Amino acid sequence: MADTPSGGGAASPWTAPPVPSPPGGADRMPPRRLGWRRILVLGLVVLLIAACAVYMLFVLGSNLGPEALLVGVLAAILPVPVLVAAFLWLDRYEPEPLKYLVFCFAWGAFVSTAASLTVNEFFAARFADWHLPAALTGVLVAPFIEELTKALGPILLLVFRRREWSGITDGLVYCGLSAVGFAMVENILYLGGYGYRSGVDEYGPATGAQQVIAIFIVRILLFGFAHPLFTSMTGVGLGIAARTADRRVRFLAPIAGLLVAMMLHGTWNLLPSLAQATGQAVIALYGYLGVMVPIFFGMVGLAVWLRGWEGRLTERTLPDYVRAGWLTPPEVAALGSLGRRHAARTWARRVAGDAGVKAMRGYQFSATRLALLRDGMRRGLDRSQADRERTAREERELLDAITAYRSFFVGRDPQAPVGRWDGQRYHLRFPDGSQRPVDAPEDPVVPIPVVLAPPPPPAHPTGYGPPGWYGPGPAAPWPSGRP
Repeated sequence: MADTPSGGGAASPWTAPPVPSPPGGADRMPPRRLGWRRILVLGLVVLLIAACAVYMLFVLGSNLGPEALLVGVLAAILPVPVLVAAFLWLDRYEPEPLKYLVFCFAWGAFVSTAASLTVNEFFAARFADWHLPAALTGVLVAPFIEELTKALGPILLLVFRRREWSGITDGLVYCGLSAVGFAMVENILYLGGYGYRSGVDEYGPATGAQQVIAIFIVRILLFGFAHPLFTSMTGVGLGIAARTADRRVRFLAPIAGLLVAMMLHGTWNLLPSLAQATGQAVIALYGYLGVMVPIFFGMVGLAVWLRGWEGRLTERTLPDYVRAGWLTPPEVAALGSLGRRHAARTWARRVAGDAGVKAMRGYQFSATRLALLRDGMRRGLDRSQADRERTAREERELLDAITAYRSFFVGRDPQAPVGRWDGQRYHLRFPDGSQRPVDAPEDPVVPIPVVLAPPPPPAHPTGYGPPGWYGPGPAAPWPSGRP
């Protein structure tokens, strides 16, 4: 059992202890030794992205010309911040490393577009030689090569950095950013080439500007969700594969998601071709409104529901550490939703200033990582001994980080009761000097009226419990999960 520092009196002069850097300023995972194979793969990937970027710049510049290229770039970039912000909004509980987000975006923008452009042009020429309709390229070839290449970047992350995947939300974010990058470069071609340059060549700059506006409204404002929607299906499959120990699901889920993405993409491209071939524009309208729009809103609903999954996971998983004395019930309850986390940061600012807010953010991030790690243990995600040892090492580092972060605001609240938590109940000191045990309330009050000070006494020679430890058996003193 650990005593909680006195919070009943006025705060004494206080100096913030050193703590680990908050998320974004330090590596999220324990350092991993880079062998020559990983360094080689990393170097090849960077060179590939750079080469594809140079290639796409050359191709677009040659086909569009400097003026049309500049117009296309300026117009295509406009929606990117909005779309990127939407995907980052999904990832609030445990934000992904910036380097991986940039990698996925750059992969979609340059590698995927370069490969897709080359393959599409090749098959367009073959279909022309065979006297087949040009629309076959958009219906049969483009969905296959574009969805496959957009997904390859996130697949590389899953293969080499699987521990960075917390579930379907990460799949949506990584694949969505790859699709946003792809759509941005593709829009440069449409806006700059089919819009501005064709209008200028035919009637002059005014017509070119009008066509850019018209394409921008239709292609971006109305249907800008298309590429992210298609590739999000692959993201769902990759997210499922990342959180399962079943080898069959790991293999089949990404394939199923990729096939659904290809079919949706092919259907999207088929609708205008059918409308043009039959002269019935209503076919495309009914297809968009009756098929694509419901799927889009269904995915939005799924994404919003998944957004809170990591918060709900903390409430289901972290009671193991409550029973072991590492956390208290209110601390777990304060992690269950973004609203509660915001309230906890407000409380931390009140009792410990800006340093307290910074520490509370780091604490919340580390606790979420701990819950994901614990969930992975239960699912059996670590199959090799090396992975299990690394998981145990990361668990120790996260518990150390949580203790260090907590030291910023422990005992700083004059309204917090003085006491200790033994894993089952509180032992509070009352104004008359007596100390009595008090059961935890069924619904803990948040944010954090009682906080734990030092870590509990070691229950294992390492001080953290053996690898794969699941805590004592008794049930938590409050409902351990919420729907």
